[in-house]
Order: sequence, then C-alpha cells, then structure tokens
Amino acid sequence: MKSPVVKRSIILAGRKTSVSLEDAFWTGLKEIASGRHMTMSDLAGSIDAQRQQGNLSSALRLFVLNNYRARVCDMEARYGIHEVLSHPASLHS
Repeated sequence: MKSPVVKRSIILAGRKTSVSLEDAFWTGLKEIASGRHMTMSDLAGSIDAQRQQGNLSSALRLFVLNNYRARVCDMEARYGIHEVLSHPASLHS
C-alpha cells in the first residue's frame, strides 16, 4: 500500500531541504503559490521564517489549512452560509 505522504525537496535560504506532506497539501501549496505569483520555495521560505514552533511540515500543513479556512469565511461573508453550502463550486470563479 502506497503512503499518502510524499517527500519532496525544496530550496530554503539557498539550501535543499526535504519535506514530507500528503499530496493534497502539496497541491494546496502549489495553488496558493501560483495565486500569489510566487515559487513554492519562496512561499515555503516565508512560512518557515514566520513559524514560531514545530517542524516545517506541520507549519506548511497549518498554513494551507488556514488559507482555505480564510477563503471559506470570506465566501460565507460575501454570499451567506446557505449559498456556500448549496453551491460551493459555482462560487470559486
């Protein structure tokens, strides 16, 4: 059985670092970096520089989770909770 955790190398502060994350979190980081017109390494470096504790993998997971939570809260504020729940795919555009 293949592990859902994927280990990848990224460059942080000019050094290659291995990070293990589930594929869904890698996808989320790529989407967020693209939306901010940043490289994955730049985004990960920014997250790494701001983390207070814990390891880098945990900091990256929490960043992705918090980013998507903030998006949901924004959509709820704009469209109302009932609209978000009944038509979630139509609100992304």
